[in-house]
Formats: sequence, C-alpha cells, structure tokens
Amino acid sequence: MPAKPPPRQAPENLFHDIPDTLSEELFTELASGRSTRILRIVSTGHTTPEGEWYDQEDSEWVVVLKGRARLVFADGRDDLEMGPGDHVLLPAHCRHRVAWTTPDEPSVWLAVHFEEGDQTG
Repeated sequence: MPAKPPPRQAPENLFHDIPDTLSEELFTELASGRSTRILRIVSTGHTTPEGEWYDQEDSEWVVVLKGRARLVFADGRDDLEMGPGDHVLLPAHCRHRVAWTTPDEPSVWLAVHFEEGDQTG
C-alpha cells in the first residue's frame, strides 16, 4: 500500500490578523532554527524611544512590505527612508533605531535574524 502524502498545509498571510490599534509594536515569530529567526513586525506610528538603540548580537535583514519607516544610525550615517520593497542588511551590533513609521496605516516588516557566520552574498 503506498504511503499517504502528508496533509496539505493551509497558507498563512502576512497581512492578516493585524489589529486595528496597537499600543506597541507587534512582533510575531514566523519560523526559527538553530541560528535564524524570521519575524513579522507591525508598527503603526511606533518608534524606538529617544536615546535607545537596537544593538543586536545577530545580523538582521529587514524589508518593509507595507507602509513606510525611517531608520537612524548611531554612527551618524544618513537616515534610511524605507517603503514597500526596500530592504537593508544590518550587521551585528549596528546600533540603529526606528525614528518614524506611518501613523495612519500599519507598517509591516519582515525581519530575518541570523548569526554573522551564516551570512552570504
């Protein structure tokens, strides 16, 4: 008797289940492995508090799927204005903060965190 195929998995949508109002950014882990995490981040006018910086152990590749945002860097490099399809690779310990996100619609980000040694390209 042939083996049964695995049950079909229903697709999920990154734009579903986004609350109408958020008191803080929403982080949802979509998948993870030994050294990799994939997150959906939803911001609605949220920013990193003034004077605080993300300083992460892992590298992060992030893309804006919907909405707009501005990243600011502690080393003084130019601010990064991002819109749908824009992506950036932030090396480990690249101190940055979110200075602005669209207040009138959700900004939806996809972020991939990975160890520095896993980086290619």
